Amino acid sequence: MHALIVVAHPDPESLTHNVARHLAEGITQAGEGRSYEIADLTDEGFDPRFQMTDIASHRGRAPIAPQITAEQARIDRADALVLVYPVYWWAMPGLLKGWIDRVFSNGWAYDDSQGDKVVKKLQHLNVHLVGIGGADAQTYARRGYDTAMKTQIDHGIFDYCGAPVVTSELLLQSDGPDGALHLQTAGRIGRDVFKDSAGEAKAKNVSAGAK
Repeated sequence: MHALIVVAHPDPESLTHNVARHLAEGITQAGEGRSYEIADLTDEGFDPRFQMTDIASHRGRAPIAPQITAEQARIDRADALVLVYPVYWWAMPGLLKGWIDRVFSNGWAYDDSQGDKVVKKLQHLNVHLVGIGGADAQTYARRGYDTAMKTQIDHGIFDYCGAPVVTSELLLQSDGPDGALHLQTAGRIGRDVFKDSAGEAKAKNVSAGAK
């Protein structure tokens, strides 16, 4: 079982990157046969700009750019996709949103060529969302920011593609004293990334052995 952890923060010493590292450690601590890859979009120089070449690919008039097919291949190799990001203006950073804009392309993540019916093509991919925010939970709830983020990201992006969101968590007050607590939470999320998958695999093996 393999996870792709995507991180979008310019500072490698940030809490965001530390959360990603602890989450990765949790994955390997959960048992044998679990692996991960961390995709640092800043360090890798991913270009988030959706340009005319992307529009041409979306319309089926040009092949998908090699950089994008390489990202799609990384996701195809993964059993779980984990996004770890700071909350900027009550949303994910532009770098990560641009990665989704370009990589989750028509024909790969979904197919809308059948008229009104959209074919969801990522139903096999479990998604885990971990946002790091500075405000407190009361602010998110009072203003409805938490609900708005779930509507935009959980439902607007991943449900549209059919990818089930298993974890959707906000680690808040990141500038306060809860940093160590957030790292513990990250480790727990990592240990649980394949929890359901391991149970399903065991059930399948038991079923196969009973035949």
